[in-house]
Amino acid sequence: MRKHALLAALATLVGATLPAGSAAASARPACGNHQALQHALDGLTGEHRLAGAVVEVVDPRCGTWAGGSGVADVRTGRPASVRDRVRIGSVTKTFTATVVLQLAAEGELSLDSTVEDHLPGLVRSGGYDGRAITVRQLLQQTSGLPDHADALADADVDWLRHHRFAPRDLVDAALRLPRPGPGWHYSTTNYVLAGLVVEHVTGRSVEDEVTRRIIDPLRLRDTYWPGMAEDIRGRHSHSYFTTEYFTAERDGVPVRVDGTRWNTSAGGAGGALISTPSDVNRFLAALLGGRLLPAEQLAEMRSTVPGDPERLGSEGRYGLGLITEPLSCGGIWTGHTGSTRAGHHTVTAMAPDGRRATIAINESPTTDAAADAVLAALDTALCPPRT
Repeated sequence: MRKHALLAALATLVGATLPAGSAAASARPACGNHQALQHALDGLTGEHRLAGAVVEVVDPRCGTWAGGSGVADVRTGRPASVRDRVRIGSVTKTFTATVVLQLAAEGELSLDSTVEDHLPGLVRSGGYDGRAITVRQLLQQTSGLPDHADALADADVDWLRHHRFAPRDLVDAALRLPRPGPGWHYSTTNYVLAGLVVEHVTGRSVEDEVTRRIIDPLRLRDTYWPGMAEDIRGRHSHSYFTTEYFTAERDGVPVRVDGTRWNTSAGGAGGALISTPSDVNRFLAALLGGRLLPAEQLAEMRSTVPGDPERLGSEGRYGLGLITEPLSCGGIWTGHTGSTRAGHHTVTAMAPDGRRATIAINESPTTDAAADAVLAALDTALCPPRT
């Protein structure tokens, strides 16, 4: 199965989040692609057999609409709801990049400063040299560093979900890997290092800085860093992944596993946040609307380079913590995707007209067709109905 950005292992001011399948009172009749979008969600849980899928769409002209399909909890059958907290995976990268760019705007660091300037001696093994890697390259995924997630790809799942990782341990694991090919290479290690740069510059953890600079000012009440906790606080969906257990009774038969209890310290500053679609939509609107960054730094963030087609598709591009992809209705969407080994997957994006959408599913897709269907649902959410 090819590695799509949505599956990469270690993702405004709006009204109240609505129950799945309901529409905002302010939304006008026939405003939005709601029927087609609901059909797309039902396809994810029907044809592609994912446990649950939810979406929140916010349209400047039409208001807020939320939809859902499937279940949040396979055991109880509780319906999937957009109100549920989920692990947003690599959407975390956009939060971390925003803080780094805020510090650049404040003159506290330069995007062209090196890893060595901030973290002397940390990246100086395995043929890698922090003196030749800039902060900009970390955020842009052009540092040439491998991804520590690859070092954990074959780890025992039961060990991985309970293990407590320190950021420097993740960096060390990456530096023992072979050098990736030339050019753009997606690596969560880049963002672990960016988090350590934030700590060096501010004297506070990246978690504290994201909280005080973004989460608290925007009143993202369902967004938080879990630290080493394995449980998700408050109302949340369960998450599921498929694995093969080789026992006397099950000879490699795929088995659905509940991954809800999981220590996501392996994601760190690049993948550990917990949130809801509503909070993520609010964050993306504030960011792209210029409320979190001055114009100069936002322009830097939105300046993109071609990504790896195996990760981002043939026309996907990457900025400083932002992905862009073409829309079927013209223009591009700007946002990020996020996934976790535990099973939660999120994609959030804004269209040129200001329409934004966040989709969350609670089971890892096991086929390219399922992963593509998630992105197709996003396209449906962001494109106006054809008339």
